[in-house]
Amino acid sequence: MPIDKFVTVQTTVVPLPIENVDTDQIIPARFLKATTKEGFGDNLFFDWRYDKQGQPKPDFVLNNSTYSGTVLVAGKNFGSGSSREHAAWAIAGYGFKAVVSSFFADIFRNNSLNNGVLPVQVTDEFLAGLFKSIDADPKAEVKIDLENQTITNVSTGATESFEINSYKKNCLLNGYDDIDYLLSLKDEVKAFEQQAVKF
Repeated sequence: MPIDKFVTVQTTVVPLPIENVDTDQIIPARFLKATTKEGFGDNLFFDWRYDKQGQPKPDFVLNNSTYSGTVLVAGKNFGSGSSREHAAWAIAGYGFKAVVSSFFADIFRNNSLNNGVLPVQVTDEFLAGLFKSIDADPKAEVKIDLENQTITNVSTGATESFEINSYKKNCLLNGYDDIDYLLSLKDEVKAFEQQAVKF
């Protein structure tokens, strides 16, 4: 699955105001047999989205047409539990470009960055304000500016900065995975090799 370049995103959001969402809830273990990324978005939050007969549960947010967008706004401590990369595959496969929370599990954060999903960590206060705006207006928007590392609650104008590893930021801005990044340096590597030969 190629990684899209991350440009500034302004979008409505999908709210999931639940704390301590772990990777088994994001993608249940029975779906981990696949070795490619295709199709994982269909199983995102599967046990919350569908009943035992495979029918959509109308009270779950992904089944509610009121909410849409390419940003998931989640409660504190998102992505805890096992280290399965499939959780990031599922989020990316569903179409989310970013997840906003006030805390992420480290392994989930890294897996997300490796798969083109931006984890935006904000303060508890900013997150609470964002949920409040969404409650007031389901079409409330956020603006995420990766270049300047800011997130804005468009409804209130509140803005916060967020941290990101500079290497991963560069990869997201250019749509690179680790191999793409190395390939982007091939001319520099060749030039270095030629220079080294002279000595």
